[in-house]
Amino acid sequence: MSQIERYIFRIALGAFLACLIGLTGTIWVTQALRELDLVTAKGQTLLVFLFITGLSLPTLITVIAPVALFIACVYALNKLNGDSELIVMSAAGMAPRRLLKPFFSLALAVSIVVAFLTIQVMPSSFQELRDVLTRVRGDFVANVVKEGQFTALDSGITFHFRERGADGSLQGLFIQDKREPGKAVVYLAERGRVAEADGQTYLVLEKGSIHRQQKDSRDSSIVSYERYAVDLAAFTPPDAEVVYKPRERSTTALLFPDHSENYYQFQKGRFRAELHDRLSAWLYPLALAFIAFAALGDPRTTRQGRGLAVAGAVIAVVVLRIAGFAASSAAVRSPGAVVAVYAAPLLAIALSCLLIFGGARVRGVNERLGRRWRAMTASLRRRPQAGSA
Repeated sequence: MSQIERYIFRIALGAFLACLIGLTGTIWVTQALRELDLVTAKGQTLLVFLFITGLSLPTLITVIAPVALFIACVYALNKLNGDSELIVMSAAGMAPRRLLKPFFSLALAVSIVVAFLTIQVMPSSFQELRDVLTRVRGDFVANVVKEGQFTALDSGITFHFRERGADGSLQGLFIQDKREPGKAVVYLAERGRVAEADGQTYLVLEKGSIHRQQKDSRDSSIVSYERYAVDLAAFTPPDAEVVYKPRERSTTALLFPDHSENYYQFQKGRFRAELHDRLSAWLYPLALAFIAFAALGDPRTTRQGRGLAVAGAVIAVVVLRIAGFAASSAAVRSPGAVVAVYAAPLLAIALSCLLIFGGARVRGVNERLGRRWRAMTASLRRRPQAGSA
């Protein structure tokens, strides 16, 4: 790049990063507030909360990056025109393709990042989010059991604790186990806490007793203890087989699906639409950058307003996104609609290029015709004066 192209690239890059960070941060905070119950109601740690909410960042970036790029291009072009730099560049003979080069370079870099996130990172983050949420929902102590309530499970276990301590421990524990026919076991403890060892989760009871009683016997055995560990796996229902949705599967799994899978047979259209959405996502940053340049790339004087051009570019972007969503929905129902998934952004790029490069030629022809017309009218005006002389 030349020095002036690097100057334009820095302006656009700075605006893009500011928009991307600002918009992503704002939307991430609103999304994170919805998951606060992980800490407040379900007893999860702050690290789990940040990890789960952080897994949504790749999705947010892929959605926001094309919009942030469009805003950055509009800002950079308006700034250059407002400072009369576009007019000077055009008067110095700078071709549209040279002015477009820094914007195209930035759009290409954003497209590569979006492609990587969409094809590789997003499916992994969705799958990891599904696994983490499944573990959180399967956390018996944090999710199933409620403070101050007797919770009866299908397996014949009744669980109760008086309150949850500030350190997350359970105060005043009562556990009744009737899983074995004709036998009842009651665990009492002053305090309990959840601990993990060798991949297993245990409830460690402190300062309590165990009461065992047979069905046909009035006698019961009581054993006091200072510390006793209970395996929580016995309280949790067995995990069902996890079936990942199309967006949670890797791109390779979408390209080469298991045709014998029942879920795939019922959701072929969604598999197809998800695959081509990923493969076409990188085209949208290019399309939005070209739309912005086609609308605002021409130099204008301060008397010539740019409001209509900005409004036209915004409308074109909205129409493009609606067309993309419509094509994706149609691809779920019909394999032939896959062409429209790629045609929408490619058509926007083609029309923008026609306006950028073809419009320059049309303006050049009009200017030459205008000069010839003015010269012809001036010569016609001089002829009668010469005859009268």
